Formats: sequence, C-alpha cells, structure tokens
Amino acid sequence: MSSDIAATRSIDWKKTGFLFLGIVLFTVVYLSPAWPDAVDPMGKQFPLSTEAKGAIAVFLLAATWWVFEVVPIGVTSLAIGVLQAMFLIRPARDAFTDFMVPSVMFIFASIMIGLVFTKTGLTKRLAYKMLIIVGEKTSMIYLGCFIVTAALAHIMAHTAVAATIYPLLVSIYALYGEGDKKTKFGKGLFIGMAYVAGAGSIVTLLGAARGAVALGFFKEIMNQDITFFELTWYMFPIGWIMTFVLWGFFMVFFKPEKKTIPGLREKARQLSSELGPLTRNEIKAAVIVGACILVMAAKQFLPALAPIDKTAIILVSTILFFVTGIMDIDDLEAIPWNIILLFAGAMSIGNCLWQTGAASWMAVNWLAMFQEAHWFVFVMSIAFFVMIMTNVIMNVAAIAISLPVALVIAPYLGVAGEVILFSALVTAGMPFLLLVGAAPNAIAYDSGQFTTAEFFLYGIPASVLLMIATGFAVYLLWPIMGMPVLTGG
Repeated sequence: MSSDIAATRSIDWKKTGFLFLGIVLFTVVYLSPAWPDAVDPMGKQFPLSTEAKGAIAVFLLAATWWVFEVVPIGVTSLAIGVLQAMFLIRPARDAFTDFMVPSVMFIFASIMIGLVFTKTGLTKRLAYKMLIIVGEKTSMIYLGCFIVTAALAHIMAHTAVAATIYPLLVSIYALYGEGDKKTKFGKGLFIGMAYVAGAGSIVTLLGAARGAVALGFFKEIMNQDITFFELTWYMFPIGWIMTFVLWGFFMVFFKPEKKTIPGLREKARQLSSELGPLTRNEIKAAVIVGACILVMAAKQFLPALAPIDKTAIILVSTILFFVTGIMDIDDLEAIPWNIILLFAGAMSIGNCLWQTGAASWMAVNWLAMFQEAHWFVFVMSIAFFVMIMTNVIMNVAAIAISLPVALVIAPYLGVAGEVILFSALVTAGMPFLLLVGAAPNAIAYDSGQFTTAEFFLYGIPASVLLMIATGFAVYLLWPIMGMPVLTGG
C-alpha cells in the first residue's frame, strides 16, 4: 500500500499534463471535419487532404512533447514515425526511411568529428590556445567563442562547426569551476554557439545547403543568377551584425555569474604546455578532417566534384577514423543517439508536412493575408513565415514552399525578387525556437545546461532581434548596398 502511495507521489503531473495535451491536440485536429482550401492570388486552390491534416496533427503532438520534454526527445521522434504509419498519413517505408536520409547521416558524421577531436586531445589544445588569447574576462570568452564559431561557419557546414566547437566549449566550461552545475555562463556558452553557428552560416554558400538550393530555385522561377560573391556581399554585414547582437543578447540574458576567472590565462598556458607536441593521432585527425572540409568547399568551384553528395564526403572521415585506428568499436557507444534520433524525427515530420501538402496549404494561407499590404510588411511577413517554418521543417523546404507564392504576389506590390530571396535566407538560417530547427541546436542541448523549454523561451526575444535586424537590412542596409528592393527602383 505504501509503495502505491509513493508511486503516486512520484508522478510528474506537469509532464503528464503536457503528454496528454499533445495527444488531445493530435486527436482534435486529426478527427476534425475538412478544413477550407487555401487559395493563392492566381486563384489556384490548395486543398488540405486527410493526410495533410494528419501531418499537422502529428506536428502539434511532437512540438508539445519536444518543448516540454515529456519523454526523451529521441523517443518523441520515434512517435512521429509510428503515428504516420499507424494513422495511414504516410506509408511506413516513407516515414521511417527519413530517419536515415543523407542529412541525418551528415549529422552523425559531424558528431563523430567532434568525438575524435575530444579523444585525440585536439579540442583541449584549441581551447587552451583560445583562452590564452581572449584572457580571463567571461564576456571576452563569450565573444571569442562566438567569433570563432561564426567565422568557421563561413567555410564549413554549420553542423560540422557545431560538432567541432562543442567539445571545445566543454573544455572551456570545465575551467569555469562549477563542475556539471547549470549556470548562466554555461547556458550562454552553448545556446550562443548554436545561434551564432546559424548567423555565420548565412554568409557564404559553404555554411549550409539552403543557400545553393535557394539560388537554384530562384534562377528557375526568376530566370536570374545570383553569384557566390553577390550572396556574400549582401549577407556578410547581416551575419556579423547578428553575431555581435547575439553577444549583447547573451550578456544581458545570460550574464556570467563571474566577471573573470582569476588565473585562467596562466592555467591555460600551463595546461597547454603539459599537452606537449602534437601527437600522431592529432595530426591524423586534423589531416582527415581538413581534407574533407577542403573537398566539400571545392564542390562549389570544381564541376567534377559537384555531383558528389557532401554527406558521402564527410562520412569518408568517419570511415578513416576507424581505418587509421584513431577510433575503435567502443567509441560507438559514446555517440549521443538521442540527438541523432531527434533530428531523424525532425526530417520525418518535415517531409511529411511537405509531401502531404500541409506546408504549402499553410504558406498560401499565410502569404495571401498580406497580398495587399505595404511592400515592407509583405517582405517581412515572408521572412517571419520562413523563420517559424524553419524551426519545424528543413530550412530548404521552408524556403521552397514560401518563395513560389511570394514571387507570384511580389510583382503586384512592385517588390523585387532579390529582397524576398535574401530576407528569407536570413531567417531560414537562424531557428532560435526549437531544437529540431537546426543541428547545432540539438548538439548544444547535449551539454545538459538547458531544457527544451528554456531554449524555446529565450528563443522568443532572440527571434524578435532577428526580425528587427532583417527589417533593418531590408529597409536601409541592402538598398544602400545596391540591392533592388522595388521593381524599377
């Protein structure tokens, strides 16, 4: 009897409540009568099929469970696949194949790079060198970490950047003197890395796949080329503005408990000298990773490499880690499968919303509301829609469902296509609300410094700052830099 009472007392009623809230949202939406068609400005109708309504229902359940962590986030991902198959929203083969698509394997390979950097000692070596440079002020440690993260995201995929920087931050945080305890400094360090990786990734076509896909998509619709350097010209200032704005944001919301870490620079010097010269494994790891990064970067400029998928290239590094003996079978147990499952589920629900037509239905309904608005309001409504959707589905898909509708409406408002494209790319690169929005978010979560609810909560003011920065670029900065904003202007 007493054990039953103890079990009752141990129930987390808050989690239980949100668990059932997710189930209720799914049930209400899935069983609701048919919803009205969406109609675009050309009169084309976008019906919401039973499967599409089911996709929205699955997403609502998953988002509720993810934000409030009613079960481990990877388990919620499994529920996404199960619900699609059980309720005939998509065939099981489609729903579960998404769990191992190239994007998920890319994340796996990126995490392996991070693990190798940690195992070989390269991470500590880099961390100590950085601390010697930035010194003992925690505000400068923030800034140093953010600048390195943003800069690296110019030349390599932001997922790989996050996986590489993450263990470096773990080494830095170990010197903060609080052990594994959750602190403001810890939250700011890891969440900041995730946010800034996104800000840095918008600057070039090397930071993420979304840029190249969006430019190809834009050329198809508008019959117009945007070059590598043209994209960088317009994106460089906004990417770095956001990097420094985010530094200020974290100094306000996550102001470190300690202004300085006394003796840190000297301790970093001592620890660095104790590491001695580079070991053979460190050299092998650096050469393997460096070569993979160079090949992925060269894809943009060498036509012969263009057909090779970047996932295949980065997975070569994983294979070589084992071939060269840097890693062994025991290291596979250290992989954070919870994080990989999280992203696998995100791919599954994203593709579900896309393939069933639910995402297009939402995009048309949203943008049609602004078809008679002022041009600036219209452009910002697109940026806002992409920002919300990129937290839910692949950022490439978020752009792909919004651009066609936006570019149809744009001529009626006298808006140039370029400003729509670039504003969408800015917000697509910085999903600050949900862990599933980008791999760096999920990688940062592995630190244990914050909950999914905290990430969502602080993501709201960060997203407001992102919209303000985008508005500044659209209205003032880009026109000054020569971007056409209004047709004929």
